[in-house]
Amino acid sequence: MYLEAVNLSKKFGNFYALKNLNLRIEGKKCVGYLGPNGAGKTTTLKLFTNLLRPTSGSAVINGYDVKKEPKKALKGVGTLIETPDFYPYLTAEEILSMACEIRGASKEGITRVLKRVGLKEWRDKKVGKFSKGMKQRLALATALVADPEILILDEPTTGMDPQGMMEVREIIKGLKKEGLLIFMSSHLLPEVSSVCDEVAMINRGELILYDSMENVVRSFSSKSVLVEFLQPVKSVKEIEEIGGVEGVEVLGERRLRISFSGEKDEQYTILKELLERGYRVLNYQSETIALEEAYLKLVGGERNG
Repeated sequence: MYLEAVNLSKKFGNFYALKNLNLRIEGKKCVGYLGPNGAGKTTTLKLFTNLLRPTSGSAVINGYDVKKEPKKALKGVGTLIETPDFYPYLTAEEILSMACEIRGASKEGITRVLKRVGLKEWRDKKVGKFSKGMKQRLALATALVADPEILILDEPTTGMDPQGMMEVREIIKGLKKEGLLIFMSSHLLPEVSSVCDEVAMINRGELILYDSMENVVRSFSSKSVLVEFLQPVKSVKEIEEIGGVEGVEVLGERRLRISFSGEKDEQYTILKELLERGYRVLNYQSETIALEEAYLKLVGGERNG
């Protein structure tokens, strides 16, 4: 199973929202799709779900061109593009029943899907009483009710409180373990870091990176760590002499920023040496989120609003 953009472009007037995108994702994994507002993320997902027609190029799913053969292309695909407005007087079960009729899917899986998203106990409750997070989980359930093998999700935790965001992330992690291919746009870097296996970055309609999370972290990882000690540090010079240490900055009597050369092996060696020398380390962590550092470097410091 795979999704592939082949020279995919979308133009609105004289403006290219997406320009010659070439991207292929395949297998059982979760791929995060990152970019500033207006970068082309939602446009891409709408082209893959036939909500928009391309100006040129193709969006292909499992060998079928979405524009030419939408039914075949989208047969095994579940989608969540923006949060739909549900009829408030219908129950969760009734909404999923409608979704099954539209997709031509069996209604036997409704209870299972509601349990999957944590709404089984609310199956007979009217959606008008649902919180924002519950509606988002119900929207995810509509994407899952036809038992898809591919999920396309546009900002699945947008507008949710921290508890709701955590719940949806855990659901997505569970779906990934079940062997689905998930293509998920997001502007939340920690979310992508915790959920996704690979990351694609887009800026001004053009793809600027597609790689595994491991490679991105390795390429842009911070070369400094923040260290907190149980007791005040008496000799900074002694720490500066540890192999691999390039510099030490005092942040407080018990907090240091240690810059180092090399990769994670050196970072580990420094910690090991500190412990062997009798330093009681309370906290030892990279100073920045590697994905955030990569994102800001690649998009030129632009941030999502």
